[in-house]
Amino acid sequence: MASITPPAIEGLCALAEESCLCRDFPAAIRCLEAALSSPDSFPLSPLLESQIRLRLASLLLAHTHNLHDAKSHLERSLLLLSPLPSAPLPLKLLTHSMLSNTYHLVGAIRQQKHILFKAIQLVNHSSGLVLPRDEALMWMCNFQSQMASALAVEADYPGSLEAIESAKVAAEGTGSPELKVFFAASELHIHLLHWDDSQVVDSAVQRCAGLWEEIPPYQKQRCTGLFLYAELLRTFYLLRTCDYKTASQRVEMLDLAMKKEMQRLEKVKEINSELLSIQRSLSQPDLQQMERFALEEKHGSLCERLKAETGLDIDFLDLDYEDKLYLAPQPMDGEWLPRNAVFAIVDLMVVMVGRPKGIFKECGKRIQSGLQLIYGELVKLGIVDGVTEMNLQQSTIWMAGLYLMLLLQFLENKVAVELTRSEFVEAQEALIQMKHWFVRFPTILQGCESTIEMLRGQYAHSVGCFREAAFHFVEATKLTDSKSMQSMCQVYAAVSDICLGDPESTSQALDLVGPVYQIMESFVGVREKTCIIFVYGLLLMKQQNLQEARIRLASGLKIAHQQLGNIQLVSQYLTILGTLALQLHDNAQAREILKSSLTLAKTLYDIPTQIWVLSVFTDLYRELGEKENENENSEYKRKKEDDLQRRLADAHLQEHHHELIAMERIKVQPLHEAVLKQMETGPSVRTDLDIPESIGLPLTKPAAGPRLRDRKRR
Repeated sequence: MASITPPAIEGLCALAEESCLCRDFPAAIRCLEAALSSPDSFPLSPLLESQIRLRLASLLLAHTHNLHDAKSHLERSLLLLSPLPSAPLPLKLLTHSMLSNTYHLVGAIRQQKHILFKAIQLVNHSSGLVLPRDEALMWMCNFQSQMASALAVEADYPGSLEAIESAKVAAEGTGSPELKVFFAASELHIHLLHWDDSQVVDSAVQRCAGLWEEIPPYQKQRCTGLFLYAELLRTFYLLRTCDYKTASQRVEMLDLAMKKEMQRLEKVKEINSELLSIQRSLSQPDLQQMERFALEEKHGSLCERLKAETGLDIDFLDLDYEDKLYLAPQPMDGEWLPRNAVFAIVDLMVVMVGRPKGIFKECGKRIQSGLQLIYGELVKLGIVDGVTEMNLQQSTIWMAGLYLMLLLQFLENKVAVELTRSEFVEAQEALIQMKHWFVRFPTILQGCESTIEMLRGQYAHSVGCFREAAFHFVEATKLTDSKSMQSMCQVYAAVSDICLGDPESTSQALDLVGPVYQIMESFVGVREKTCIIFVYGLLLMKQQNLQEARIRLASGLKIAHQQLGNIQLVSQYLTILGTLALQLHDNAQAREILKSSLTLAKTLYDIPTQIWVLSVFTDLYRELGEKENENENSEYKRKKEDDLQRRLADAHLQEHHHELIAMERIKVQPLHEAVLKQMETGPSVRTDLDIPESIGLPLTKPAAGPRLRDRKRR
């Protein structure tokens, strides 16, 4: 190989930057690697070598999965820069920041905290001397934010909040309203992860919302990423506290912001494509002067358009801008999640607030949209047919985990929607997909096993296999530490036992419901309470304690109607209250209640609940002596039963039916130690999601009887 001279090195570096502009990142990486291979006769200066390694590491991190080499280059760069008094301080700080992020990606949290501690000391010693005050404050914000993430990974939530508090002090010094919102949102995120005081969490929500309102309107237009981050956190809070009415309003705002961002992104892509074409033309050596002048003029015009769309000059525009939603200015590592992940989460939120209302057409569109986004990102990560977690590179584990968790939540909602609509075959297919993904990625998705077991119970109950359903619900309680999830599965198992009808099963149901009834007031929100009251009312009816059952169920209906807004749950409450009214010979009230219940059940395409209501109507008409209404009602009920039996027969004939209801857990290979170790360190505080999954649960015999659907949360 010919000797590489310093001019040649400069040429290689220039060629690397030109390749970056043309988005030929592999070529840029090769150029920089060649520049580093300078022979001993032409040694690189420590400063130049560190700069090349820093640039190379940034490309490796952004455009490859080669974390090992990126980390090596950054460590070498820092080793070269540290003893150099002439090295620019911002370069040293940038190296600390990038190395910290790299340690975070490989799960080396101890090393990350060490490098951040050194960086914070460096900023403190240089503030006002080497570094201008505003620049020092921005670097402090950056490092304290990373420290908060590292501490949250270790579940040191008080330490994380302390780091955020230090960052907030620095942000106050900058006077930036965006930074204030960013750290208020970060603080809220920690409180959502570690919910130990509802008043504290509520205060964090209000503080974040108040600070957002202080941002001038013209600046808000350029803070889409920050808006989506803060609003999603607020929506998670509202769902957890069961304020679905307000959550629906926030989701509408999120959806509108997402659609506007997608439109803006298309414009940015078009402008970038034109700029890339012009840059290629300008690089031609034989270009005529007039042509060059025209191209340069057009280039300037496009740069102005790009600045109008992004708020950034082209010199400060990240090459990966199209894939990111920025939360805070440089040098902050201001991305929460990749753009498509955020878009998928917004789709998920639309589904979660729309499904209880029976808006199934829109839910179906959003489920499909979200799944397409996620499948596309999984392919980019190399997760195609045949790939398991044993094949994953270390650098992809966390991001793969994010998309796989979102994937299962979309499939979970699909199961819920299809079972509500009595589309058992479609629900079966979605549940089988969940099972297959879990078998391929058992370590990454180990937290989803309880959800899958619960859904297997839900499916089994829907198709009338109550004993199998009770088994899977009980197994689900063993696979989670969440008191909420355990209580809901105990309730579901109890209703499956009630449906079996024998005295032993009824006794088991009482044993399951009794303990959770005692603690139902302890849960955040009212989701668990409404479900527990519903089942407790069923047991009281079973014991012929009709007046007490009526009082309890009426209180549950009020909560379900006013706070949850879940029309299926309301429909089932109304049906059982209509049944009670009939048994208590309050025929006028029974008729009105049952009419409302049937209307809601039809809205949801909920055939089992419709059959249940029609059965009670038959009894009502018989008692009233309305023979014509009784015959007409019975005929309509028979058609519904025939339809349901056809659907059940189709489900029983499918090859996966017995696999799903089998009274055994899913068999998987032993956990992959390398992945387990990586997952134990946890993702960044801004990539860890606390999204309540939605479920649906049919609760009794498909032919005639109550069903209950509601939300569960880890």
